[in-house]
Amino acid sequence: MTLHIYTRTGDSGKTGLFGGLRVYKDDLRVEAYGSVDELNSVIGGILSHSIEENLRSHLLAIQHDLFQLGSDLATPLETETRKRNKQVIRIADEHVQKLEALIDLCDQELPPLTCFILPGGAHIASALHIARVVCRRAERRTVSLMNAASINTEAVRYLNRLSDLLFVMARLVNKRSGIEDTPWNPPDQEQKP
Repeated sequence: MTLHIYTRTGDSGKTGLFGGLRVYKDDLRVEAYGSVDELNSVIGGILSHSIEENLRSHLLAIQHDLFQLGSDLATPLETETRKRNKQVIRIADEHVQKLEALIDLCDQELPPLTCFILPGGAHIASALHIARVVCRRAERRTVSLMNAASINTEAVRYLNRLSDLLFVMARLVNKRSGIEDTPWNPPDQEQKP
């Protein structure tokens, strides 16, 4: 028997959550885990380039976490988390702590940040900034879901730390590439158009 990628079950605009509940594809829950999936794909795009092996291994581990986070968000807390020998593992404080440790490690190599900086620099640094803003959107979608339904609040904490990590990773890639951060120069208050 051949399995097809299409099931036709979504043709009415609905999709299934873990546990069997069907919701519309613009449901807050689908928006949240869909944004996490988009972030995972952006990181996959970064991994398709030649990058430092240490950064590669950290980003690959984050991709696995994001897949787990998507499953967490797709499974309402009140749903039985075991179905047909599948277990949904929730994002936990230990995942957040790993991100914090990586942020601290990257920060040790960076000069202190004294101003806002513009996203950009080396190609991989720019891609990490794009991942950062996609992560912030995923965080906003997850907060919207949290305000409407019971979710694992570690999901919001994880996305918040991850966006910080992607920011410091971008700065670190630029530093190691010999590219300085570009400070944002606010317009002079005295200049009027």
